[in-house]
Amino acid sequence: MKSAMQPKPAVVKDVTYVEAAGWGKYRGWRYLLGLMIILFAWLVVGTAASVGVAFVFSGQPDHTALSPVGGFLFNMAGFPFFLAGIFLTVSLVHRCPLQTLITAREKISWQRIGHGFVAWFVPFCLIGGLGQYLFYPDTFSFNSDLTTFALFVPIALVLTAIQTTTEELFFRGYIVQGASVVWSNRVFLAIVSAVIFTLPHATNPESKEGGWIGMFLGLFVGTGLLFTIVSLIDGTTELAIGAHFANNLAYFLLFNWSGSFFTTPALFSISEYHARFYDITSLVLIPVFLAIAYKVFKRDKVSEPVSRSDRNSRR
Repeated sequence: MKSAMQPKPAVVKDVTYVEAAGWGKYRGWRYLLGLMIILFAWLVVGTAASVGVAFVFSGQPDHTALSPVGGFLFNMAGFPFFLAGIFLTVSLVHRCPLQTLITAREKISWQRIGHGFVAWFVPFCLIGGLGQYLFYPDTFSFNSDLTTFALFVPIALVLTAIQTTTEELFFRGYIVQGASVVWSNRVFLAIVSAVIFTLPHATNPESKEGGWIGMFLGLFVGTGLLFTIVSLIDGTTELAIGAHFANNLAYFLLFNWSGSFFTTPALFSISEYHARFYDITSLVLIPVFLAIAYKVFKRDKVSEPVSRSDRNSRR
């Protein structure tokens, strides 16, 4: 018979994905080395892959001669190598599973990723898409080439999932974990991630059209800061992965600005970019997204936290 005085087992702490960085090798020099590997895979190998796509479709490295589908493939070609660089860095340099950039739990919650998708996709389509149509109907045109659109849909689904997930693993996952080695303050982590996310997107045509106000509201606050904050609140990047996928998928498949960095054969093409409208849209989307994500949906309990013994065995 067990003694009545036997101590209760210790309660396992629900570790966040940021703290999961400590399960592997996490000294500062490893993050510097990791960044070099990731950036080489993304900017050097990925650029070479994009040039290869241009040669295949047009016989020359100039992507401006490509069709919208070809141009989309050109812009997306580097992301599988970007993802491979992240995987190699986390696995070999830090000796951690890639999953730790998403969650410290035993399983990824696909339900929570779905919550993020719905919480962003629905208001984005209603406010950003339908809203612009009501205010600026003359800028909308329907894509009558439904055959091309139908062929583009599966391509967009697969490559957009790779692109947005890779960006979340890097900007909300790896960058945040690396910055936590310097200071684990959440405000610091959110700002660092948002700034680094904004920099490579600052040269997009949308950013130039919107100026510094649009860049600050749309990229820094409306995407970079928001997605990092919800990741820190949730303790996982699941919500951000779903929301980012929803944002880009709606932009690529439903409402695409003809002068954007990613010109696609979307269902509707928008001829004019109204920067101030999108600035207002970004501000409205934030509270609506948060309300749906945290009031309509609840944090699921499907996946239990990884136990301390499991953590020790993985080191």
